[in-house]
Amino acid sequence: MHSPPRRRAPPAGRRPPTADGAPVTAPRAEARRLETVAAGDGQRLDLVVATAADLSRTQAATLIATGQVHVDGRHEKAGYRPRTGETITITIPAPRGIEVAGEAIPLDVVHEDDVMLVVNKPAGMVVHPAPGNWTGTLVNALVGRGGPLSGTAGTERAGIVHRLDKETSGLLLVAKDDRAHRVLSAALARREVSRRYVALSWGHLREDRLTIEAPLARDPRDRRKVAVVAGGRHARTDITRLARFDAGDLLRCRLHTGRTHQIRVHLQSIGHPVLGDDTYGGGGGRRLTGLAPGRHALHAASLRFRHPLTGEPMALRAPLPADLDAALRALAGPYAPPPDTDALAHFGFWGGEDDEIVGGGLDPRDAADGGEDDDAE
Repeated sequence: MHSPPRRRAPPAGRRPPTADGAPVTAPRAEARRLETVAAGDGQRLDLVVATAADLSRTQAATLIATGQVHVDGRHEKAGYRPRTGETITITIPAPRGIEVAGEAIPLDVVHEDDVMLVVNKPAGMVVHPAPGNWTGTLVNALVGRGGPLSGTAGTERAGIVHRLDKETSGLLLVAKDDRAHRVLSAALARREVSRRYVALSWGHLREDRLTIEAPLARDPRDRRKVAVVAGGRHARTDITRLARFDAGDLLRCRLHTGRTHQIRVHLQSIGHPVLGDDTYGGGGGRRLTGLAPGRHALHAASLRFRHPLTGEPMALRAPLPADLDAALRALAGPYAPPPDTDALAHFGFWGGEDDEIVGGGLDPRDAADGGEDDDAE
C-alpha cells in the first residue's frame, strides 16, 4: 500500500513536484472554437451542438446556457430549432484544473487496451488530487505511467470515470480518450455497469436478501457526512447475505446508483454499519478483525460492463486484498475457509453474475457525464 507524505497545496502558478523533483504534468487544454451550418431538419440546438462538437447532450446544453453558443450572433435556448443556413458558433472552454504531477507509484492494472484500463485501487489511495491530497493519488500514478487519458473531467480527474473512497479498495474504470469516457459514463447513468462489493457488517440482517432504497444527501448536521434525507437523491442498493458469523455478516452489495458513501450509509441506516467504518458507526469492528486504523471492510470486487469501443461483454474480478482476507477469516472464526483458498469463492460471492450486463451499442452523445456522483460506496 502506498502511503504518500502529506504535502501542502502548491502555490498558484507553480507545479507540484514529483518524488524526484521532475515535473511531469497532464497536457494543457485550450479553448476550441468551431462553426457549423444548420441543415434545417428540425433538430434542437443542443443536439446540433452535441453532434457538431462530439459532446454529450448535457455538455452541449451547458455550453448553450453559459453563452458559449451563438446562432447568427445571437443567444438561443437549448430547445431552439435552427433554420436552414443559420451559422452556429460554438466555443468550448479549456477544462479548468490544476497541473497534475506524474509520480512513479505502482498500480495493479487488471485490464488495459487502446481506449481504457481498469485498476484495482488499494485502500489508502485517494483517487484524484484535492486540497490535503495533492500527491500520491491514483491520477498522479496514471499520469506518471504515461500514455493518454481522457480530459472530459479536467486534468485533476484525468481518465477517472467513477470514484471510490480513500479507504475502499477495488476496481475502477479509467478512460484513455473522451469518447470512451462518454460511453462508459452513459452506461453508468443507464445502470448498465454491474458493480458488486464485498462488505463485512456489524450484527445480523433480519433476512438474507433485501433492497435498501433510501434517498441520500449531505448530512445537515455534519457536512462531512452523508445521510438518509427526505428529498435527497434516489439511491438503491441490493444486499445478499452470504454468511452469518457470531458478530457480523458477510455481504454482497450491488449498486443500482452510485451516490457518495452509498453502501456505508445504507447499511448504517438499518443498524448494521460496515466493520471498521469510524465515520458511520462501525469503528469498533477493527478490534475484532484486526483492520488497520482508517480502513473499513468494503471492497469493489466485481465489475461487469460492455467495452466502450467493441460492445463486447467485460467481466473483471479483484479478490480480497490481504488485509480484508485476514479480517474475514478472523470474523468467520471456526467457519473460515481453508488456507490458500479464495475466500470469496468459498462463500459463493462470484455466483449469479451472468445476467448482470445489459445494454450495448451506446451513442456517446447520450451520455450524462455519469448521471450520478459515482462515488460508488
